[in-house]
Amino acid sequence: MTDRKNTPSLDTLFAQANGAIDPQTGGVVPPLQSATTFVRDEDYNPLSPNHVYARDDNDLTRLGEEMLAQAEHAEDGLLLPSGMAAIATVMRTVPNGGRIIMQSGIYWGATKWTRDFCARRDIDLIEVDCSDLKALQEAAKPAQILWIETPSNPYLKTVDIAACSTLARELGATLVVDSTAASPVISQPLDHGADIVMHSATKGINGHSDVLAGFLACKDAQSTLWQSLKTDRHDAGAVMGSFEAWLLIRGMRTLPLRMERMCTNALVIAKHLEQHPQVETVLYPGLDSNPGHEIASRQMTGGFGSLLSFRVKGSRENALKVVGKMGLFKRATSLGGVESLVEHRHTIEDTVPDNLLRLSIGIENIADLIADLNQSLT
Repeated sequence: MTDRKNTPSLDTLFAQANGAIDPQTGGVVPPLQSATTFVRDEDYNPLSPNHVYARDDNDLTRLGEEMLAQAEHAEDGLLLPSGMAAIATVMRTVPNGGRIIMQSGIYWGATKWTRDFCARRDIDLIEVDCSDLKALQEAAKPAQILWIETPSNPYLKTVDIAACSTLARELGATLVVDSTAASPVISQPLDHGADIVMHSATKGINGHSDVLAGFLACKDAQSTLWQSLKTDRHDAGAVMGSFEAWLLIRGMRTLPLRMERMCTNALVIAKHLEQHPQVETVLYPGLDSNPGHEIASRQMTGGFGSLLSFRVKGSRENALKVVGKMGLFKRATSLGGVESLVEHRHTIEDTVPDNLLRLSIGIENIADLIADLNQSLT
């Protein structure tokens, strides 16, 4: 799909929606076509060869895929109706009796669904901390998929994609990277050896907390696996509606600008919290003190993402007291939106330390955000 020669910068690519205009009116906003089916002529030939039925024939979906594939330096991309739909589409390629190696301590929705899926299909699931390369190498066996998430959610661990790529080839596995917490504008896992990159586009790609979407991009569009993924999406009907695709593209037009501000804010907040007397530890790859900082610096350009976690000194009650006093930070699940959010992750995932708070940093004034954190920690 993507010709990287003579392509504009990502700032320009996204701001101009890859140059898309309304061909009928010249409008600078891509038009919204709500039709699900398209007429044919007297000889039953489609009036437009690219428009037969909306499941695959959606110009807005194609445009979003092209923009994100270019950002990921990918040959092809697929938009799906949610991040979990993207995850499930990949996992369904593993046959009964197969094997998946999955990073531990990652997005709980992916972990829970994969565990249930593997139990139903008699698939061997190996969960291991992939940020510890030695532990990964010791636990690894031949598999169909090696699934990693970097930075991870909620522990913000960094995984060496290139090292995992080498191991995946030795195991005969496809390396899939969940890059949701990074976004395509600060990390391109395919350049470091990943075979497929996955995003919950609901998060930073959309950036406005009003669209569910998932995205997959590939290094080799002719591979049997990628063709299987395309077939599965079509046949299973895991497609986006036109309005959702239109909203997604509208959000994507400010993606580089939003991510720049969010990353800047997140680093300032991480450094501030690291020095706060009521904070036990801060988890953020942008900090020099973070164990994954060196690898993150190699894999991420222009920032370290908008997601960070920290542990409040004391008990669960102390952490909940801090959350309850927050004003600007909204108490809500998700990440990557323009508004800052806080989550007491233990309430949802009880294996997470009960004094850990996850922050999704938005684009607000940094002084206002720090003031809110300070008053909540007193």
